[in-house]
Amino acid sequence: MKGVLKIFIIFLTFFLYSLSYSWRGQEKKYGISEFQSEKYLGKWYEIVRKDHKFEKGLSNVAAQYEYLGNNKIKVINSGYDEKNEKIKTAVGRAKIKYKSVDNILKVSFFWPFYADYIIMDYDREGYTYALVRGRSDKYLWVLSRTPVLDSDILESLLEKAEEDGIKLDDLIYVKHDKLQ
Repeated sequence: MKGVLKIFIIFLTFFLYSLSYSWRGQEKKYGISEFQSEKYLGKWYEIVRKDHKFEKGLSNVAAQYEYLGNNKIKVINSGYDEKNEKIKTAVGRAKIKYKSVDNILKVSFFWPFYADYIIMDYDREGYTYALVRGRSDKYLWVLSRTPVLDSDILESLLEKAEEDGIKLDDLIYVKHDKLQ
């Protein structure tokens, strides 16, 4: 039994290392040196997202980012569950992944599991909109400080996502008709 466990641990270590190795270039590819994470804090409305199970059936989705100190951020996601007619909330933590850039985070809603949160593009003057992806091309969000985003800006952000290899055929355009 010990031999099987040892082989499993070796395999798991190799597998996890290979996953991290395949994304070692993300700091160079996605890093934005002038990004200031403290300006990103506050409330954001989800304008568009890729469909995925942890937000399935939610409208009126918003996220609140609060600085906790020591490069850690509290993340409060909320959305209206259309089926059950109630607000659902998830609280997590994020931390800046690289010392050299602030726009690539690791986010966890289920410790000890973290997912990459990469701010690919944003409003460099006012931090009023952002294009966010995960490590996988299955995760994409367009966020705005207001529940409505100018259609030209939205189109430009979606073009950038598509140029990065993200398919846009399963986008959810988030409805904002309930007060949050």
